[in-house]
Amino acid sequence: MNTLPALGGLLLRVSDRHRRAVALSLYAGAATAAFAVAFLLRFDFDPRILVSDAFVLGLTALIPSRLLANYAGRLGISRWRYTGVRDLPRLLVTVTAGSLVFATVSWAMPWVPPIPRSVFLLEWMLTGYFIATMWLTYRLGFEVIRAGRASHRTRVLVVGAGDAGQHLINQMFRSESGLWPVAVVDDNPFRWGTLVHGVEVVGAVRDVAAIAGDVEAEQVVIAVPSASPAALRTIVEACEGAGLPMKILPGVEEVLAGDVELGHLRNVEVEDLLGRDPVRLELPELAQDLAGKRVLITGAAGSIGSELSRQVAANRPEALLLFDQAETPLYFLELEIRKAYPDVPIQAVVGSVTHADTLAATFGGFRPDRVFHAAAYKHVPMMQDNPWEAVRTNVLGTYRVARAAADCGTEAFLLISTDKAVRPTNVMGASKHLAERVVMHLQARHPALVMRAVRFGNVLGSNGSVIPVFRQQLERGEPLTVTDEAVTRYFMTIPEAVRLVLQTSVLEESRGRIAMLDMGEPMRILDLARSLLRLAGRPFRLGETVVITGLRPGEKLHEELSAPEERSQETRVPRVSVLETPPEFAELPFEIRRALAEEDIEVLVDFLYSVAPLVHHAPSRAEAVQA
Repeated sequence: MNTLPALGGLLLRVSDRHRRAVALSLYAGAATAAFAVAFLLRFDFDPRILVSDAFVLGLTALIPSRLLANYAGRLGISRWRYTGVRDLPRLLVTVTAGSLVFATVSWAMPWVPPIPRSVFLLEWMLTGYFIATMWLTYRLGFEVIRAGRASHRTRVLVVGAGDAGQHLINQMFRSESGLWPVAVVDDNPFRWGTLVHGVEVVGAVRDVAAIAGDVEAEQVVIAVPSASPAALRTIVEACEGAGLPMKILPGVEEVLAGDVELGHLRNVEVEDLLGRDPVRLELPELAQDLAGKRVLITGAAGSIGSELSRQVAANRPEALLLFDQAETPLYFLELEIRKAYPDVPIQAVVGSVTHADTLAATFGGFRPDRVFHAAAYKHVPMMQDNPWEAVRTNVLGTYRVARAAADCGTEAFLLISTDKAVRPTNVMGASKHLAERVVMHLQARHPALVMRAVRFGNVLGSNGSVIPVFRQQLERGEPLTVTDEAVTRYFMTIPEAVRLVLQTSVLEESRGRIAMLDMGEPMRILDLARSLLRLAGRPFRLGETVVITGLRPGEKLHEELSAPEERSQETRVPRVSVLETPPEFAELPFEIRRALAEEDIEVLVDFLYSVAPLVHHAPSRAEAVQA
């Protein structure tokens, strides 16, 4: 039963090993066949014409002419398995050139009897047709034999008949992946009933469940990279009815037009269903801003810090220093960036922003021109019980890093903040609120140093955020825990957050201010849980697969991006604005300035509780540990 594919495979291997010789032989055969058919058509299929002097001597002029033209047109080195529409113009030019050479040679050779002009025309047409047919036959045979090598063919229903879908279907036929497209669905009714590489577009996306059963599909592949999150959510909901595994082709930022590969397929992630279109910020000035500059990033091994490090390195600064207290993640980040950007000098320093001596030595030795301060404690419940460490890292650490930057002549400093700093109700938010005020306070005292802060909401997929927690609960078979049915949060992706940070760093309007992104409408955490359960193939049942636990101490039902007293101003970048804070925001009380200078943690902790309506006052450290 496998004799024919095996024989075909043997022939393919032999032809591949002697590709040029085989190709030239076949091209000569095609020219001979075309010449013979042209004579037969011209002389009413009289077989005697094939032994005439005109045919025999004309053939001696035709074959060298054709082979010479094919060599000049590089047809002999073409890989037939990859031929396509783009090769047809080259074939047309080559065949036409060969016919002109043949006509010239035959007329110049007196011993060749006159050849009818209709034969020249017919031979030209037939040679091009025969060569194109050979290419197509070889490619189809190669794809059938290669697909036959797959141990199992998975019948695939493709969603999307656009450019991405047709490229993907073509890849399936040409690979040994075992994926075999059996039908296509698309919401454009003008595409219904048409064929995409021989696969029929059979209906609309809403009919996926019924169509999947009719064609006996085993998997659904979504090939609509331009779909918005809302549109993608609709597609996923329709596909769920089929009860089949789903794969998705990433968005247009990840897959360039015409560069669709099967390796790009991945599982549908909840980030794909984010309830708003991500903001894409262009950064044309960034490379110019970083050229010849030394950049230091604190918290470099964290979720935001690591992506920030990658994007800064991609813009080729003079040197990059990665600063973090997490040794292992920092080690692997350094290896990754060194490999990706070998021409960028990289230095990794293990240290804490709470250690003044380490900061002084690092800043004094490296002397950065740009500082991105991402180091912070961010978990609301944990900081609620550890206010001293929240103050030590988020407040005092920010003060020390900013002072070190000012002392060594740094040109620009940027603090990464959070929406929880707005009218804070918990320790973490209050500590970031005070950190923002520290930055604005130091800006007034160090005008040569451009100081900024950037504020955004929750980051999808960051360490310890809601989605990784939900995924861990799913892996353990536990219900997803949501604090309140009505709780909402603003969300953005890690790359989007980092682009905002970098955009702010080159935005002149943000000097001495806090920048923020218009993040659209907040998303209900309950809806996020429903989407994640749907993708995991589990039902949504409140009280069973989702459990409401109640708001934690200091947790808000809804976050804010700005306070009522902060005045928002638009910038030249769409959807990015800066906040004009009241003058008293930067005028820290004398006791706070003294506590910062003397590192009086207790005074700073007491101040947090004065700016945030917290559930209870902070106990002493000993009382908390004993409890």
